Order: sequence, then structure tokens, then C-alpha cells
Amino acid sequence: MTVRRNVTPWASAALVMTALLTTSCSAEEDNTPRNGSGSPSVTPHGYVEGAREAAEQQSRLVLNDPGSGDSRVLDLVSGKVHESARVEGAVRLGTDGRFGYLHTSGGTHVLDSGAWMVDHGDHVHYYSAAVRDVGELPAGGRAQVRSDAVVTAVTGEDGRGVLYDRSALEKGKIAKSRSLSGTYSGAVLPYEEHLLAFADEGGTTKLVVLDRAGRRVAAPDVECEGPRGDAVTRRGAVLGCADGALLVRAEDGGFTAEEIPYGQDVRARERATDFRQRPGSDTLTAPAGDDAVWILDVTERAWTRVETGPVIAAGTAGEGSPLLVLETDGALHGYDVATGKRTARTKTLLTGKGRAGTGGGPVPVIEVDRSRAYVNDPLGKKVFEIDYNDSLRVARTFGLDIEPVLMAETGR
Repeated sequence: MTVRRNVTPWASAALVMTALLTTSCSAEEDNTPRNGSGSPSVTPHGYVEGAREAAEQQSRLVLNDPGSGDSRVLDLVSGKVHESARVEGAVRLGTDGRFGYLHTSGGTHVLDSGAWMVDHGDHVHYYSAAVRDVGELPAGGRAQVRSDAVVTAVTGEDGRGVLYDRSALEKGKIAKSRSLSGTYSGAVLPYEEHLLAFADEGGTTKLVVLDRAGRRVAAPDVECEGPRGDAVTRRGAVLGCADGALLVRAEDGGFTAEEIPYGQDVRARERATDFRQRPGSDTLTAPAGDDAVWILDVTERAWTRVETGPVIAAGTAGEGSPLLVLETDGALHGYDVATGKRTARTKTLLTGKGRAGTGGGPVPVIEVDRSRAYVNDPLGKKVFEIDYNDSLRVARTFGLDIEPVLMAETGR
């Protein structure tokens, strides 16, 4: 049964900060620079200095081979490949939709992919710019990076959080950081001009809401055992817990927290701890052990477990689209979410039969956007573009000069 708990209203200072941080398209349009003659010059709606606006999504793939350190950015619109700085020994690659974060044992390299979107709710702006390397964050391989339009929050393995000015990253530099007091479990997550975090209090892990300065402004009366995994959807922020998930939303001048339990006993190894989604979608996927996938419909507040073959990676576009599962046979499989039945399988082996994610080798991933999915084949030095609405047809194959072991899509 779903439980809803109201949260203490925000402090007045937090409301003032929210007003200052919130900008609108109308404000951007009023900010019209003047030319030399003193007459107003036209500023495009949603203008971002140094970027080119487009009517369609400007997707790119950030790619890295940890062995050689070679990194590339593949422009999915033009098909061009851009070289970037070498980053050796990367163990993970994350993204916030624009920046790629390559985590190594010695730090985290920040790469600006040059593709992003600005979501104004009722409409979206798509931008593209040059690829550039920003620099290094002093955060190791297990650090967790989460961003919104204002701040980038880095949570270290020790649970300490550090905030960076994201506008500085957009200008190609890493500004002076600000450390949060205390330690937290899981990632510190920027959400609705605040920060969501889990604090250990008296042996229990409780959700707390912080303002941008790190001051606690709300503390929902809700606990979360073993917090792990998070995602931001249009319905709210989803935070993974041992018995299911929490859905946190900004509502009526405060925050609310809902529990979405599994509704059944779930072993630790079958928990949903690595949420994947198409940005903007309210449907999340996560492996449920070795041979199944969890689907969380945030709108319906419901979990579905789909029994599959041996899972390497999974994803879905949501909204009636198939569940996509890369399995150890080297093929991509499509499943009907409602019935759990397999509906399609790629004729082409995308990773080579029997070697996908086995024997300690490279583990491919699936990136899903509004019309296509992308699967990396590290050993084959390829990336496959899949039309998941056409029986998993291979629409394009991108040959590369590196082994794309790590992959993340930006511009969405």
C-alpha cells in the first residue's frame, strides 16, 4: 500500500532563493542586447551564447576505451567523430545530459559533449556547440555526480558532498567548490532548487531536504534502508530503497514523499539499484538479478518484474514502447511490458555470441531516446543504432577506431 507523508514547508529563505534561481523564456526575450546604432538587435528565443539552436534533438555519444585512454564523441546527427582528451583507467562513465563524467581511481574527468537540451515544461530547446575538455574533479572512481541547471553535486565514497557551479562548467572551467557539512548515504541529488540526501540518524537512514547552502529545510518522516539508485522524472525524484522506492515531489510550497513498495519479498541481489530511463520518461528499468528486469511505472506507482534471458543491459522508451534487453547470446531482445512475452530479437548479433559481459570482459550498455536505441560493441569497435519501433531493425552501424567500452548519450 502506498503511504504519503507531508513534509515541513520550506523556509522563507529557500523560497527567496527559488525565485532568484528560476528564469523564464519571457525574461530571456526581454534581455535584448543593442547594436552599435543603439537599436535593439534580435535575440533568438532561448538564446545560449556560443551555441547553435536546432529544432530537433542533437544527440551525441560519449565513448571511452579505459585501456588505451582514447575518448571520442560521436555526433549522431552528422555521423562525425570528435577526438577528446585521453583518459586512462576509467571505471565508469556518467552523464547529466550534457557533460560526461569519466571516473578513474585518481579523479573524475569532465568532458563537455557540446550537446544538450533546455526543458521549459511546455516546450524544449535543443543546442549544440564544440566538444571540449573541462578538467578534473578531485573525486575518485566511486564518486557519484548529479546535476541540475544550477549545481553539480559530487558525493564521495566517504559520503561527503561537494557542490560545483554548473554555469562555470558550461564556460569550460571548474570553479571553487563548496562542501556540505555531514555525511550522507547514496548520492546527493539536486532537485527543485534543493538537495535531496539520506542522513544516518540513530541507526536509521532518513530523507532530508537541504537548500543550496547545505542547510536542512525539511525532514520527511520517512526512512529508507540501504538507499541506492536514483532518477529524476517529470513526476518527481525516485530514490531506491531495500523495500522499493521513494517518490519525492515538490508540492504546495513543500515536499511530499511516497513509498512505492515492491509488494513482495525481494532478495538483496534482485533489488533495483541502477535505474535507467529515457530522459523525460516516467518509466524506469533496472536489472532484477541475472534473469529478469524491473520496470517501475512512476505514474501508476507500480512495479512489474519481467522474466527474461540472462541480462547484460536493459532499457525502454516507456509509453507503450518495448522493454529492450541485451542478453548473453549477443542479441537485443524486445519484450511486451504488459504480457512479459518476447516480441522481437535482432537478427544481427550485436556483441558476439557468448562474449557479451562474460569472462570479465567489457560490459555493453543500452542508451534509449525518443526513436532509437544504441548498443556499444567494444570488441567489435562498433556502435549499433536500433529502430525499436520496427522489430529492432539495425538502422545504422558506426565503425570506430577505438574499443567503446564506456558509452553515454547526451543532448537529450
